[in-house]
Amino acid sequence: MRILVIGGTGHIGTYLVPRLVEAGHGVIVLTRGQHEPYRRHAAWEHVQRINVDRAAEESAGTFGRRVLDLRPDVVIDAIAFRPLSVQRMVEALRGSVLQYVFVGTIWVHGYSTVVPTSEEQPRRPFGEYGIQKAAAESYLLEQARRNGFPATIVHPGHIVGPGWEPINPAGHKDPKVFEVLACGEELALPNLGLETLHHVHADDVAQVIVNSMTHWSAAVGQSFHAVSPGALTLCGYAEAVAGWFGRPANLRFLPFEEWKGTVSDENAAMTEDHIAHSPCCSIVKAQRLLDYQPRYTSLQAVYESVSWLIDHGVIDAPPLR
Repeated sequence: MRILVIGGTGHIGTYLVPRLVEAGHGVIVLTRGQHEPYRRHAAWEHVQRINVDRAAEESAGTFGRRVLDLRPDVVIDAIAFRPLSVQRMVEALRGSVLQYVFVGTIWVHGYSTVVPTSEEQPRRPFGEYGIQKAAAESYLLEQARRNGFPATIVHPGHIVGPGWEPINPAGHKDPKVFEVLACGEELALPNLGLETLHHVHADDVAQVIVNSMTHWSAAVGQSFHAVSPGALTLCGYAEAVAGWFGRPANLRFLPFEEWKGTVSDENAAMTEDHIAHSPCCSIVKAQRLLDYQPRYTSLQAVYESVSWLIDHGVIDAPPLR
């Protein structure tokens, strides 16, 4: 098929685009052109790349026409963050594509209630990002149900992989936390360290997207989690990382209001957001309907990321065991 990936050089696109090319599809990538994919792959030689400023073209009312003029069979939209952007895509593509795959986020659930969280549980999003993505999902599912628009929604967890910093055991992105654990120094965690994070390797997100195309009849009008087989508690995560360096985790637990005084305001805000959500999502639906078989556990995915950060001097630590 002829597949258009909007935002195809980012975390997910780095793995998704080669999968599509290797499957024999013709691939067009719309990108701002600000960076190359995180990983080199020969498949990119067979990809048509078009630089475009989506925000500017949406403001001018020309983006939907640009997408339609490229005559895609499938559109994979990795960078739609507002319901209005999604509505304009639906209006432009209605009756002209086989499938529109929207990349959402597990933040659409808000805080966890029953875990692992299924896709069918009621949405209680909070924070601008989660609220906007949930509204876009709701609109797409309604369009699929009422008007037959061929939408599929994929909700990734905390995406990791070589080339970027994973959410660390303290719930933020400062890579120095990994150095602390590598050296056996004391690491303070908020509360009792029992809140959860749910990572996913970018290649496993790509797998869910590709499988949603090959299992089209089961995927249209549905949303799916793209996460690892299991979430991690903060303390369990910290203990595992310290073990990679042959050390026990030297942990201290502080009430959140006290703990946030030990980190920057930015890191405190990010951690508060993560532990307030404490995601723990089910992949049963994706396994059953899309034959999703994740290649990575959360720890395996983070291990690959941390190894890359060490090899490239971002983290000052010995090689992982």
